[in-house]
Amino acid sequence: MFYNWYKIEGAHFSSLEENKLTETTVSVKRIGLLKRNGKIYAFTALCPHAGAPLCTGWIDSLGRIFCPDHKYRFDPANGRNTTGEGYKLFTYPAEVRDDEIFVGILDQTTV
Repeated sequence: MFYNWYKIEGAHFSSLEENKLTETTVSVKRIGLLKRNGKIYAFTALCPHAGAPLCTGWIDSLGRIFCPDHKYRFDPANGRNTTGEGYKLFTYPAEVRDDEIFVGILDQTTV
């Protein structure tokens, strides 16, 4: 797989609040970001079940994203639905380079 890497403008890893969901736009996609335990996670900002804005939800003590509408929980590392409803949250590769955050979007021309 080939990714196009996009820098998140105006977002720096050191300035992101730990365990706080943040929404941004990358290449016209709504992306959620989560900084947790020194790592950055990127995922689709809308719940795969009913489209609720996940960044208005919260993080539990295990680091799972809680959907604000139906309380479904998702693992930000792999998108797995941990409450068993069968929905999968789409995740993106994310990297920190010199305190700047980059998100990889699949290059559709190479699929």
